[in-house]
Amino acid sequence: MFKDVSDQKHVSRGNFLSFFTSYTRFVRYLKCIGIGLPTWFVIGILATFSNEFGKALGIAEEIQPGLAIMWCYVGLAVGDLASGFISQSLASRKKAVALLMAVALVFGLIYLYFGIKSATVLYGLCLAMGVGIGYWAMFVTIGAEQFGTNIRATAATTIPNMVRGLVIPMTLGYQALKPSLDIINAGAAVGLISFILGFYSILTIPETHGKDLNYLEE
Repeated sequence: MFKDVSDQKHVSRGNFLSFFTSYTRFVRYLKCIGIGLPTWFVIGILATFSNEFGKALGIAEEIQPGLAIMWCYVGLAVGDLASGFISQSLASRKKAVALLMAVALVFGLIYLYFGIKSATVLYGLCLAMGVGIGYWAMFVTIGAEQFGTNIRATAATTIPNMVRGLVIPMTLGYQALKPSLDIINAGAAVGLISFILGFYSILTIPETHGKDLNYLEE
């Protein structure tokens, strides 16, 4: 399909600005970004600042963020592998991502509000949350499949980077809310926004399982 497009010299390829020239295409692009927000909330806030959350929870042992991030990524690798099988069994990319996102939400709430007092449990929850956010590969796939062949690669490369970039406002928001809400509630507030946008995006974006990808964006 890409070679066919390459042979059509009149077709614009890889034009990043084309995501902003059509309202429906722009909305699809934003929803693709929204799907990835819970992933980087878990990694960028809950795991990265796990030492702060550990102190706020009253865990005696010092929490090492590096270990929390490592266990999060171990879980993410498992979730990434599982998401493909789940998607195939459900015949839906949307259901697979929504299911894993719900898993991440449940374990995120346990992490913040169930009064854990052990470093081992905290690391275990990072592992479990990692499994939940392990729809990253599926998320990139959904992003690529939302758009025509002439900008599909551009979508697949820019959408994940947009999500990574949004860790900056997430972190700034978390830091800004800490003085008034305390550490736990500040993290929860940022997470609430991330998961609301994530669930809204995955539930309203078009399904791409089994979609014919042989088309172009005009």
